[in-house]
Amino acid sequence: MNPLKSSVTKFIFIVVICLALTTQAVPEKSEVDRLVSAMLEDTPVITDLEQLCDEIGGRPTGSKANLEAVEWALKKFEDAGIPAKKESFTMPKSWLKNSAEAEAAISGDVSFTPRVVVMPFSTPTPKAGLKAPLIEVGHGTEEDFTHVGPKAKGAFILVETEVLRGLEGLFNEYTEGAAIEKRAFAAGVAGVVYMSSRPRGLLYRHNASLGEENKHPMLVMVREHAERALRLLRGGKTLFLTAKIDVQSGGEYESFNVIGEIGGSEKPGEIVVVGAHLDSWDLGTGANDNGCNVAVVIDVARQMKRLGIMPKRTIRFALWNGEEQGLVGSWQYTLMHLDEMDGHVMACSLDTGSGRISGFVTCGRGEIIEPLKRALKPVEEMGPFNYINVPQTGTDHYDFMMQGIAAVMFDQEMGDYTLDYHAESDTFDKVDLRQLKKNAAILAAFTYGFANMDVTWKRQTRAEIQKLIDTTPLGKQMEAFGLYPGWLDGSRGRK
Repeated sequence: MNPLKSSVTKFIFIVVICLALTTQAVPEKSEVDRLVSAMLEDTPVITDLEQLCDEIGGRPTGSKANLEAVEWALKKFEDAGIPAKKESFTMPKSWLKNSAEAEAAISGDVSFTPRVVVMPFSTPTPKAGLKAPLIEVGHGTEEDFTHVGPKAKGAFILVETEVLRGLEGLFNEYTEGAAIEKRAFAAGVAGVVYMSSRPRGLLYRHNASLGEENKHPMLVMVREHAERALRLLRGGKTLFLTAKIDVQSGGEYESFNVIGEIGGSEKPGEIVVVGAHLDSWDLGTGANDNGCNVAVVIDVARQMKRLGIMPKRTIRFALWNGEEQGLVGSWQYTLMHLDEMDGHVMACSLDTGSGRISGFVTCGRGEIIEPLKRALKPVEEMGPFNYINVPQTGTDHYDFMMQGIAAVMFDQEMGDYTLDYHAESDTFDKVDLRQLKKNAAILAAFTYGFANMDVTWKRQTRAEIQKLIDTTPLGKQMEAFGLYPGWLDGSRGRK
């Protein structure tokens, strides 16, 4: 044999053996690992978010921008080859702001113009405005109102606030606001003015605690302007406030959730719901609340479809409307799909911006913590994750929890989220785009895991849900958000 030919043959043989060994040494990625990797690669999620925020903007339910967002989301699903539909539901009352302004008169010839925004479900004023004394009620405690006494009647009250600190402070703001407004209305006030809890001229928009039942003018005033008014009042000056509020309000109207679906290959009647809310308030562009997570939900669906993943259970990718106005869209979904509730094995909500997912709120369902840990195994290096087993309100998992469905909130690092929450500053540039990609990978692993694992937990009974209400802070949260009456009268939650 030719020595050169022999050497070449040996070399080729060695290369083939090495390639074979290399192939054996690197096993093919699992389906979920491929999905997680895909979420971390270049995908349209950032472009989607930019379109939603910058081209469509703030999206109050019932607005033109909101309807545009519904069509935008529907097309995103359809372009990805995912069957999707608009599910119509009825919003109980329409409310959109036109304008709000105020003038504070110190005396007949001295005045200043504080900057204000109108709170959702505030009533309008006459076109010429509503003029009334402006009085301070401290932080609006019972003692404060007792001290003010009959002077509150017929006056605008100015409520002092602390600077907002974190998510706990935000929940306290809602809880305390409900109590303050109850005292104010009992005292016969003309209207309520809150000092903004955000510094440096930042304004935001929160619901009045009574929501659609509110019957008073309600405003938030720039913090620094409210502090000026307080100094004047505490210095013995008499102030009158003239408020001019113009809103569009009316009765029931039609809105839409957008639901994309990947059908289950083995258990199509068992359903996992993965959701984020499409609506926002309109001072900013609804970027961290909650456009970024809308884009993530769409992208998880898109990549699952692109990779040809066929989950055992049906996955519904839900983009809710009416969240900011009382969690209406997700509530109405549970009523429209009542005959399917027994088949719902998991519902989750991603609704606290683009901060790192640091844990999961399992809403009093300790039995799902171990399954949750298994689902997150492919992304465990993105942890560590905390597991907080307390029920909580505040976003679109709520009505699933009250139907006895295992429900999870994603707990996230706040950063500046609370500062920008519902505020003028909630814009695209505030989103942590690098972290958003990692969060998308975590949501993908979560979704895949619950769509394919064995289910060992069951739907809770009404009695079990009532026990959660009675033995945890859930009941107080429900009262603060105006949700408790619906549980009592049977309009919300498991019968």
